[in-house]
Amino acid sequence: MGSGRLLSPIPGRARARAVRAASALVLLAVTQLPGITSAGDSSASGAVVHPASTAGGAPGPVVAIGGALRYDHAAVWSRLVALAGGPGARYVVVATASSDPAAVGARVVAALATHGASAEALPVAPELAGTDAQRAARDPEMVERVRRARGVFFTGGAQERIVDTLQPGGEATPLLDAIRELHARGGVIAGTSAGAAAMSGVMFRDATDVIAVMKGSLRPGREVDAGLGFTGEGLLVDQHFLRRGRLGRLLPLMLERGMRFGLGVEEDSAAIVHASSIEIVGAGGALFVDLVQASSDPASGAFNISNARLSFLGDGDRLDLRTRVVTPAPVRDGEGRIDAAAPGFKPHHEQAPYLLDVLGEGAVLRAMTIAVDGPGEVRGLAYDARPDAAPPNDLGFEFRFRRDALTAGWYSSASGTDAYTLAGVRLDVAPVRLARPLYAPWSR
Repeated sequence: MGSGRLLSPIPGRARARAVRAASALVLLAVTQLPGITSAGDSSASGAVVHPASTAGGAPGPVVAIGGALRYDHAAVWSRLVALAGGPGARYVVVATASSDPAAVGARVVAALATHGASAEALPVAPELAGTDAQRAARDPEMVERVRRARGVFFTGGAQERIVDTLQPGGEATPLLDAIRELHARGGVIAGTSAGAAAMSGVMFRDATDVIAVMKGSLRPGREVDAGLGFTGEGLLVDQHFLRRGRLGRLLPLMLERGMRFGLGVEEDSAAIVHASSIEIVGAGGALFVDLVQASSDPASGAFNISNARLSFLGDGDRLDLRTRVVTPAPVRDGEGRIDAAAPGFKPHHEQAPYLLDVLGEGAVLRAMTIAVDGPGEVRGLAYDARPDAAPPNDLGFEFRFRRDALTAGWYSSASGTDAYTLAGVRLDVAPVRLARPLYAPWSR
């Protein structure tokens, strides 16, 4: 964990645009496509199914934080305490992922205590001097501390330390069983960075080379591994998402595992995942990826996808997982909906750039914004130009972001910078062959 700079906002401006009044709830047209049911039809619901839930009650929320959470980010820390019952809520902090678990655990305990929680750090970490993490994960005293708590907070670091300690060889330890029982009875499971990455049933273990993943490097035990499963089997969570261009690795893994939904949380922001909805706290926001109507052509010989749907959720936004209804925060809903079909519509962006590093910091959000509040389409390339790039070294990928009848957008400048909610942006990704060398010295 550490201090993280938020995504740079699109420069503020005054503009005239035609907007159409929007209701607080806008049902995306995607819900009317074949195979998508209404909220009342649970047979094909998109609701997250928590494996820990029991017939006697609903599991608690899962709070995925995108990393670089500031210790003075009061909105997130206070919400964590409120979700666990308010002042006096008992939290245990699990710094298993950290390379400096004592210091990081103490900082998280202090941040939770500042906002009213009664928190303690569990000494269960392979990098904690003088302790045996495997033995601690089986210690009845550690298990009892979890049973007395109302929330668990996993710190950042390396997610492989979490799964290797709490479920070595895929077998849950007594400590992980106790954490799952806490969740089943309504307790909060929260994690930042690596702690968020481990929340899904499958996770990225060590996949820092996004282009290599797009080229097919998804080896069990290397790039991917089994996660802790708190968000169920249908929702894949990733973190540091827009800053590090991780959409490029999320899509291939979702396709390989047949997962319909993905959630990429940006730094210093939290996505609160309830049984059937997601809400966002923090200006960095999160990207929701919907593959319900997406397709891929295996005959192409490389990763490709058509008709993925992307929604950027900003601070205060909500999404219903059963229907993909996006509810923008009141500040954006009150200013109006961006409506390209309205008479006199004047987009802010008149020209679309071609993005030569579409997975660069903030580029995906920029492309989505221009597609919705501009000409309607943005294209860009993802590739690795290094001489030692993963083979084949002439393979790249073209991203195409498009606004269509299923796309919606909202805008506000009330905070002094432009803030958007973007729903249902279409994304197609196609493999392309790059020139090698990519460029040569200029000569007449």
